Amino acid sequence: MVFLSYLILGALAGTLAGLFGIGGGLIIVPALVFSFEIQGLPSDILTHLAVGTSLATIAVTSLSSIRAHHAKGSVCWPIFLLMTIGILLGAWFGVYTAIQMTGEVLRKTIGIFAILMAIKMWIGFKVREGSHIPSRPTFFSAGIFIGWASTIFGIGGGTLSVPFLRKSNLQMPEAVGTSAACGLPIALMGALANMLMGQGNDQLPAMTTGYVYWPAFLGIVLTSMLFARYGARLAHHLSAERLQKLFAVFLLLVGVEFLIL
Repeated sequence: MVFLSYLILGALAGTLAGLFGIGGGLIIVPALVFSFEIQGLPSDILTHLAVGTSLATIAVTSLSSIRAHHAKGSVCWPIFLLMTIGILLGAWFGVYTAIQMTGEVLRKTIGIFAILMAIKMWIGFKVREGSHIPSRPTFFSAGIFIGWASTIFGIGGGTLSVPFLRKSNLQMPEAVGTSAACGLPIALMGALANMLMGQGNDQLPAMTTGYVYWPAFLGIVLTSMLFARYGARLAHHLSAERLQKLFAVFLLLVGVEFLIL
């Protein structure tokens, strides 16, 4: 029954990711936190486990997105390479930062982020295109910050990297495609760091490697990639603006609950 819930979560995350063009981490992390609470996992580890597992799923599901964007020629690989080293460094230290937090502090941090994202989604993701291409050190520094913040929240980083890439003089298709590519090193390093740094915690349940819980990973991965395509097709038939505002309300409720509990 629990595994079925992970399959449903993967389907929901994939559908919403396809509808709104965002990474599934915004749905997966809070859903896993609530799921782990129901299972009775200790409060000290459940948020860390949700973040680590979310990053592991993104490492797999991002591959199909990258292939699709690459096929359309919308991935700027030179900029991706400039950012990747910074992303890898930032992602490692992001996990280290998260692990230094107690479960309660990490949960409230994610709650604040969810509320900020809810406000942003309600207003809309309108970002201005820049007039110049930043220097190489700027791309490297941006990669560090994006990798660091993304692995704390268990997301692929699109909400941070797309605005930066737009201001770096990339058109929207290239910004989205390059951002999707950047999600892979974020998720890979984030998952690896969570698996390594989470070792030795006696509170972890069976079938985990550090802070990655494999039953949840498997269930989410099995359905999220399939339903992401469905969500993308559905987006052409429904009011994207109305759906985006409904999802903003969902994120707001999640953020508030994370803060008050």
